[in-house]
Amino acid sequence: FGADGRACVASPSLPPSFIPPRRPLAAANMFSWIGKDARRKKEPELFQTVSEGLRQLYSQKLLPLEETYRFHDFHSPALEDADFDNKPMVLLVGQYSTGKTTFIRHLIEHDFPGMRIGPEPTTDSFIAVMHGDQDGVIPGNALVVDPKKPFRKLNAFGNAFLNRFNCAQLPNPVLESISIIDTPGILSGEKQRISRGYDFAAVLEWFAERVDRIILLFDAHKLDISDEFSDVIKAMKNHEDKIRVVLNKADQIHTQQLMRVYGALMWSLGKIINTPEVIRVYIGSFWSQPLLIAENRKLFEAEEQDLFRDIQSLPRNAALRKLNDLIKRARLAKVHAYIISSLKKEMPAVFGKENKKKELISGLGDLYLKLEREHQISPGDFPSLKKMQDHLAMMDFTKFQNLKPKLLDMVDDMLANDIARLMTMVRQEEALMPKQIVHGGAFEGTMNGPFGAGYGEGAGEGIDEAEWVVAKDKPTYDEIFYTLSPVNGKVTGASAKKEMVKSKLPNTVLGKIWKLADVDKDGMLDDEEFALANHLIKVKLEGHELPNELPDHLIPPSKRDRSD
Repeated sequence: FGADGRACVASPSLPPSFIPPRRPLAAANMFSWIGKDARRKKEPELFQTVSEGLRQLYSQKLLPLEETYRFHDFHSPALEDADFDNKPMVLLVGQYSTGKTTFIRHLIEHDFPGMRIGPEPTTDSFIAVMHGDQDGVIPGNALVVDPKKPFRKLNAFGNAFLNRFNCAQLPNPVLESISIIDTPGILSGEKQRISRGYDFAAVLEWFAERVDRIILLFDAHKLDISDEFSDVIKAMKNHEDKIRVVLNKADQIHTQQLMRVYGALMWSLGKIINTPEVIRVYIGSFWSQPLLIAENRKLFEAEEQDLFRDIQSLPRNAALRKLNDLIKRARLAKVHAYIISSLKKEMPAVFGKENKKKELISGLGDLYLKLEREHQISPGDFPSLKKMQDHLAMMDFTKFQNLKPKLLDMVDDMLANDIARLMTMVRQEEALMPKQIVHGGAFEGTMNGPFGAGYGEGAGEGIDEAEWVVAKDKPTYDEIFYTLSPVNGKVTGASAKKEMVKSKLPNTVLGKIWKLADVDKDGMLDDEEFALANHLIKVKLEGHELPNELPDHLIPPSKRDRSD
């Protein structure tokens, strides 16, 4: 170094062992940290998968905020790696003897370890039905210490719960894609006065936050919603998007009674679930036994297919669900931070702490309104007032932290920028996945063959017949065709339109029918094409959907070689 303090270039005359002096280590580390921080701000986070991205964003940006303001003591335990990597889960909830365990048996078409079915409360435990190489049962205390399972935080509910929680593992193709949680039957009448020894509603709330689908089962003969069931449904507030309702054992009543039962169920649910949208209710008999009253067979088949499609979509939408849940959690964590820091700010430094604490808890509703105005927070983002007051009563306010804007800025940056990038990745991952991932069990029985949904109906009519299905009605259609004065065996579009609009179908539908019927694409219809157009009109008027492309069995015989 020269007299001016600047470094000089080493000359060959210096001894080989000479080492020029360096900056102090602390200074070097300080400048290195500044460089990394600047790069972190400039460069977006890079992730290989959506799950990896969610895990990193949570641990790096959201978890510090949660830990600072004791979010886990008030709302939900911290998320772990297994929460981001686990398969989609389906939670079954219902009063006893509504067919929850039978429903699982129907889906996987296999008995699972620990399964018990009966008319009285038989399933007295939470059973996680999951895939395994061989049949077996893992007890609750062992289950909550397994880092590969997403149940470690259930340890907080104590031995009374863990003794009634286990995992049934078995090799089953359905369980390769989803896991199913069976729950104890919800009690009614005098039975609900019996204490379970743990907070049943809180356990279900924990599961509701983490599962992909919640199925509420009702028995067509037992529509009463007990106090315990009502508490459970209310505990699932903010998860209404995951809830589906199944009206089971509907084959035991006639159509007129079924209509009344359905109406009564919707009325009962409307009083408990405060949503402007009507919850989807699936009606049917979800087991493998013959229908007792078969007059609604087609309805039950259609409803079962709709429910199966909903369940089959879960693996495809799992990443999006986890992303959505993380966003909801981040919004709640931000509001929680504002609440806790505001309470800390109001506390006196020395005297009167206990009285001030009571005053702040009783005035928590006013604080909600103040924060709502100051930070433009939606009222729906605030936690339950009563629940928050109960938690605060047991807390030491002096240990709360003041507001730390940097932590909130990190979460805001995550919501504004990182989440948007992950959304792009979600769509890319979904595009690479097949539409129906869940296979095996009851899902296989209706996928292909003559018992598939809609097989041989609508546009599929005549698929197995050697003769062209339109031929049986063609003489009737020919009479109309020749009244339109065909030229060289064909009618123009204008002539055909006059006849087709008599069906009163919208032009968009008739346009699609024309496109399907004009097989040779010459802008005119011959007698076979005209008959085909009328057949498709009939299909649509009977309530069936039109195909996007003309099926092979509907192609007119004279056009089949040409279309090939």
